[in-house]
Amino acid sequence: MKLSAVLITKNAGPEFAKCLESLAFADEIVVLDSGSTDDTLAVAEQFGARIFQSDDWPGFGPQRQRAQSHAQGEWLFWIDTDEVVTPELASSIQRAIEQAPAKKVFQVKRLSWFFGRFIRHSGWYPDKVVRLYRREEFGYDDALVHEKVHCPGASVETLGGDLLHYTATNFPDYMSKSVRYAEDWAEGRARRGKKASLFSACTHSLGAFVRKYLLQRGFLDGRHGFLLAVTTAIYAFNKYAALWIKTRR
Repeated sequence: MKLSAVLITKNAGPEFAKCLESLAFADEIVVLDSGSTDDTLAVAEQFGARIFQSDDWPGFGPQRQRAQSHAQGEWLFWIDTDEVVTPELASSIQRAIEQAPAKKVFQVKRLSWFFGRFIRHSGWYPDKVVRLYRREEFGYDDALVHEKVHCPGASVETLGGDLLHYTATNFPDYMSKSVRYAEDWAEGRARRGKKASLFSACTHSLGAFVRKYLLQRGFLDGRHGFLLAVTTAIYAFNKYAALWIKTRR
């Protein structure tokens, strides 16, 4: 088996069917679910995915490691449930795995949708992330959130085409996910003995807004860019506030 498309899921959301449909070029689709209560598993079955389930949640990095253990392909392509592969990217993936030497990994360019508009500035595009590698060579790190592929010594090449990322289509869901990520980030920092203050929460929040809106030219994305800068500042505040609360306990 040449290529496995791998996902971790929990209540995958409205883009899940489009996501799976865009993976028709893969030899198998592997889904590791952690307790979905909606139609996620039914949709996955509809597209012929191999479905596995976990009873606990160890964090994003460890969960991806678990999912990798279920894949059978020589190559792994990772995708999230709110992402869609464009035809150009699918063709680029197929060409890449036919001719790549050892110790070669591939990154994709994510083009993200934010409440009605694809964001092309604000530091969001091209959002390059490693998503394609040989199963026996590399894997994800242990980070609870903002996990990355651990690929020391690898050469990295960027694939053609975009990975469409429908990250923000529902405001309550987007903000609740942001709070969950902030909590996971704080938990990881607290385990390493890190501390924070409310003052640092404020300064990091202000810095996040300035960086996103001015330095990364979020103003070129119009009102959407301003909203993105504000929500980024809120996320930064929540991270350090959550860490402050944990250290006070």
